[in-house]
Amino acid sequence: MANVIRELKRRGFIEAATHDELEKFVEKPRKVYCGFDPTSDSLHLGNLVAIMSLAWFQKFGHTPVAVIGGATGLIGDPSGKSHERPLLDEEAIKENLRGITKNLQSILQFGTSLPEPVIVDNYDWFSQFNILTFLRDIGKEFRMGTMLARESVKNRLESEEGMSFTEFTYQLLQAYDFYHLFNDRQVSIQLGGSDQWGNITAGIDLVRRLAGKTVYGAVFPLLTRSDGKKFGKSEKGAIWLSADKLSPFEFYQHLYRTSDADVINLMKMLTFMDIDEIEKYEALMKEPGYIANTAQIRLAQEVTRCIHGDKGLAIAQKVTAAAAPGADTELDREALEGISSDMPNYTAEAKFVIDRPLVDVVVDLNIRPSKGDIRRLIRNGGVYLNNSRVENEQKIIGSDDLIDGQLMLLSIGKKNKMLIRVN
Repeated sequence: MANVIRELKRRGFIEAATHDELEKFVEKPRKVYCGFDPTSDSLHLGNLVAIMSLAWFQKFGHTPVAVIGGATGLIGDPSGKSHERPLLDEEAIKENLRGITKNLQSILQFGTSLPEPVIVDNYDWFSQFNILTFLRDIGKEFRMGTMLARESVKNRLESEEGMSFTEFTYQLLQAYDFYHLFNDRQVSIQLGGSDQWGNITAGIDLVRRLAGKTVYGAVFPLLTRSDGKKFGKSEKGAIWLSADKLSPFEFYQHLYRTSDADVINLMKMLTFMDIDEIEKYEALMKEPGYIANTAQIRLAQEVTRCIHGDKGLAIAQKVTAAAAPGADTELDREALEGISSDMPNYTAEAKFVIDRPLVDVVVDLNIRPSKGDIRRLIRNGGVYLNNSRVENEQKIIGSDDLIDGQLMLLSIGKKNKMLIRVN
């Protein structure tokens, strides 16, 4: 069997492993888990590394186990956080569980010849505990010195906010997850981001104490850009995986705008592209005749297809083409609605638009303050209506300029696009 740890090392997934013999350990089929806290009803791009790590294990013949923290989500993981998370109620967490399950199902393969993935909620076993039983049977296995020495705890204790007892106990809960999964499902490997190292080693130690067995862990680097900022975030917030929170077009565009410094690393970590092909793109980018954004287009295609399927990718590509001034792509409502959240929207009654000069409508909607400015831009070829260049300063808007009788795409300059809705 080909070795998944060697493949993940080549792709930059393995930042550290708890045991040197992990690579040899995975020469036989194993069960491996990673946890996902339900802080939202969708995972975001930063979480994709975790899902991909499980997916790679599945491709190499191992069973992926995704643990959604219905119980630990009620507490909140302090790892990597400078402030305590707002506590969610049970109903909000249930809704978040449903959304995250859909994200996982879009990437992990079900009903194939590969090992069948398992998705579980840790509330199922924690709900069976009462506090006295948990403290007596599990809490006694932990030592305060070790718990206080963990980086996530030390940083918070030294901060002005400090750390609540609730958050302090989180590491016991995650550690017990590993013991329960080992004892109940023979799970022997835990994966997580680099900020999870302390929680993972706590679980390994608990399994050793309670079962006398050795289990393993590995952490991957958090997904960051070359400037150190988290890649899962944008100026507008998280880059969500769920289409109802972020359209396939907007998702595609975030990846398309990846810098040259980051695109190869993201190909390795967020796609199933063969490493040899990725290295060809890396070499191509250094050649004099390289066409800008070639690698970014491939990255955006692969990741969008992975998350949103062929249909989502087709929509993203169609809308991307439609959004370009001068494009030959025929505009329709689907394309325009796909880009509407990515640009300013204006609304006007038909009587204030139809059979009126374009320059008047632009000024009336406060898109530009000066008719003279708009005329100058038209003369210089800088104004497009529905991707067609406006040649005439006296252009009158007709009903045939409305897409589906209601929408117009106006472009002023190279980057300023806006959608006009006509009632």
